[in-house]
Amino acid sequence: MNVSYRCPGCDATNHVAFEGAAVELSCAQCAARLALPQDALEGGRLLRCLACPSTDLFIRKDFPQRLGVFIVVLGFAASCVSWYFHWIYTTFAILCATALIDGALYTLVGNALICYRCGAVYRNLPGMEEHGGFELETHERYRQEKARLAESSRKRDLAQR
Repeated sequence: MNVSYRCPGCDATNHVAFEGAAVELSCAQCAARLALPQDALEGGRLLRCLACPSTDLFIRKDFPQRLGVFIVVLGFAASCVSWYFHWIYTTFAILCATALIDGALYTLVGNALICYRCGAVYRNLPGMEEHGGFELETHERYRQEKARLAESSRKRDLAQR
């Protein structure tokens, strides 16, 4: 299993090849050690995040979303240009090619397991299909929690001055 997570100490992104026998994750930048929870793994399956105390994980394609949006927008822009010049067959060929590229990438690219809370990414993990897909309600809950913590931290800093 491969894990990508942000160090809570220095906020550096770490990429670690993780074996089930490991008891901690260590940051390559600041050498901070992150103790792994005992109940995180069960039979090779990940039950909770290794980098934070969250049990909310979701599956998505392991592909950069911005690149996917760029491919679709590029196909749309190219089809608009060909439509402007009344190249009907070229327009539909571009749209079909964009759809085929999108479908091929969806088929070929594997899945990754993502933590809602800290954004840790888990790859090559057995049994990750048991986790569900992205749920906006859960994402919004963690986003609101993060905003409230940032606001209270800001207020506390102002009060100390």
